[in-house]
Amino acid sequence: MLIGYARVSTDDQHLNLQHDALQKAGCDKIYSDQLSGATSDRPGLVTVFEVLRPGDTLVIWRLDRLGRSLKHLINLVEQLDKQEVGLKSLQENIDTTTSGGRLVFHLFGALAEFERTLIRERTQAGVIAARARGRQGGRPKLLENNKRELAIRLHRERKHTIAEICQMMGISKSTLYNYLAEASPNAINKA
Repeated sequence: MLIGYARVSTDDQHLNLQHDALQKAGCDKIYSDQLSGATSDRPGLVTVFEVLRPGDTLVIWRLDRLGRSLKHLINLVEQLDKQEVGLKSLQENIDTTTSGGRLVFHLFGALAEFERTLIRERTQAGVIAARARGRQGGRPKLLENNKRELAIRLHRERKHTIAEICQMMGISKSTLYNYLAEASPNAINKA
């Protein structure tokens, strides 16, 4: 049996295009969601996985209508494979019920993993190169050195509470605690 699944991200969008394409493809039933793909709780998709039986094929208009990311999409396809259910994407012309379709999908997965590895390696190389040039990275300090020293001195004098110091300096408690920790690991005394 061919089971269709359609999804649009917002109420402004319409499911008509996807529904028409899924009906034309011969879907016996069509389930849909009208919410963002980033949302993990999609009632229509949950129902699809409950309805699917071994030998069925899940038909979608495009791959991005099913998964939140390529990794999520690959996980869903693996879940379908365990249930002995095929996946057919109309726009990408991928059909995992055929050996060629499975090959294409696995190539997508391999390329996505390769891209993630390259990005990770480039990021690490950039961080190492920046550190070699003396750059530490991270968020810039909120207070200039003299104001930071004043905040630390006010804390050490014990005449003001943490809240008062933070209010005077215009910083949060966590920022003040970070400054105190940098000045002296033993200087933190939550007053």
